[in-house]
Amino acid sequence: MVQDGHQMLELLKFELKFVEDGGYGRSPRTPWRPPYILEDSPSCPNLGDPARPHPCNECRLIKFVPSELRSESSPCRFIPLNEKWQTIDYFYRCGTQLEMEEALTGWLRSEITRIEQQLAKLKDPLLEERVEFSKLAEA
Repeated sequence: MVQDGHQMLELLKFELKFVEDGGYGRSPRTPWRPPYILEDSPSCPNLGDPARPHPCNECRLIKFVPSELRSESSPCRFIPLNEKWQTIDYFYRCGTQLEMEEALTGWLRSEITRIEQQLAKLKDPLLEERVEFSKLAEA
């Protein structure tokens, strides 16, 4: 769990930095279309390969996709980004690039915070035991 948590945390932080640094601006490889959020990210196992040789279930982000939508052709488009369950797919159809990136960065920050808190809780019991032991040793 701890290793997976750290790996996911690093992936989400990388994706947040990618978005904040303008990574979803127009691509010189595909200037005729807007970028596909998450699919055109370096974190996508199929980046730059239209043959898509890697099944999406190999992507670490698949755990955020509701199980009933994991068989979609691009399941990462169905990650709920907010409490309204708006997804990347929703923003493609009903929103703007800016709205989508704002929702994505909000979701990424929220998930980063949640994972950091979970990892901190895993460390806390050991810390508490040491504090208790040191109190006993002082007595």
